[in-house]
Amino acid sequence: MKKHTAKVLKIVLPLLLGVLLVWYSLSKISIDELLTYFKNADYFYISLGLFFGLLSHLSRAYRWKFMIEPLGYTLRLPNSIMAVFATYLVNYTIPRAGEITRATILTNYEGVPFEKGFGTIVAERIADMLMMLGIIAITLFLEFDFIYQFFTERFQPQKIIFGIVVLLILVALFFVFIKRSQSKIATKIRTFVNGLVEGVMTIFKMKHKWAFIGHTLFIWAMYVLMFYVTSFSIEETSNIPFAAILIGFISASFSIAATNGGIGSYPVAVYAAFSIFAIAKEPSIAFGWIMWSSQTFMIIVLGGLSLFYLPIYNRTE
Repeated sequence: MKKHTAKVLKIVLPLLLGVLLVWYSLSKISIDELLTYFKNADYFYISLGLFFGLLSHLSRAYRWKFMIEPLGYTLRLPNSIMAVFATYLVNYTIPRAGEITRATILTNYEGVPFEKGFGTIVAERIADMLMMLGIIAITLFLEFDFIYQFFTERFQPQKIIFGIVVLLILVALFFVFIKRSQSKIATKIRTFVNGLVEGVMTIFKMKHKWAFIGHTLFIWAMYVLMFYVTSFSIEETSNIPFAAILIGFISASFSIAATNGGIGSYPVAVYAAFSIFAIAKEPSIAFGWIMWSSQTFMIIVLGGLSLFYLPIYNRTE
C-alpha cells in the first residue's frame, strides 16, 4: 500500500506543481500580453533554436551507438533516433518513465537485454550531469565578480563565509559517516556513488571514447546555443548579457527535473534567473514560454511520429 501511494505521489505531485507554476507565471503576465509576444516574436531565431535542439537530439542518438557496441550489439541509427524522441515525449507524462521506455524499445527492436540497455542510459545521464557541473563551474569562473557582488549586496560577507565553512564541515562529516556507517541508507548511498564512478570509468574504457566525449560536448554546446539564439526572438531579451544566458540556461535546465518536461517551471526558472540582471518580468516570462513551447512542439511532433513509425520500420526491416 505504501509503495502504491509513493508511486501515485511521484506522478501526481509534479503535475500539481506544474499546474501551480503555470498559474504563477501567468499571474505575472496577462494572456493577451503573452500572446502579443508570441505574435511579434522573430520566428527565424526560434526556428534556428529548434535546429540546434534537433542537432543535439540526433547527436545523442548517434552517441548511444558507442555505448551499445561494447555490449556486443549493433544499434541501428533510425531506432536510436526514434527511441530518443520517444523518451522525451513519454517524460512529459510520467517523470523518468521515458528512460524505461527507451530501454524497452532497445530490448524489443534490437534484442539488447533491458538491464544492460538501461545501464547505458544511466551512464549517459552521468555524463550529462558532469557536463552540467562543468557549465556551472565555467559560469562561476567567468562571472565570479558579478555573482560575488550580487550576494555581498544582499548578504553580509561574514555570513557568506561562515555559511560556506559550515557547509564544508557538514559535507565532510557526511562523507565520514557514509564511509564508516553500516546502516542501510549509508550502504545504498555508497552503492549509488560506486555505481556513478563505475559508470564514468566505462566511458573512458569504451572503444570510441573520444567520439563519445566529442558528441557529449557537442550536445551541450547545442543546448546552450539554442537557448542563446532564441533570446534574439524577443526585442527585450536580444541584448541581454551572456552571463544572463548562462545562468538562465542553468536555472531552466534544473526546472525540467522539477516538473514533467519543465511544464510551468521552465518560464518561472527563466524569470527568476533574468530578474537577477534586472530584466523586466514580462519579456522574461514570455521568453521562457516561447523557449519551452517551441522545443515541446518539436518533441510532441517527432516523438509522436517516432512511436507511430517504430513498429512499422522494424516490421519492414
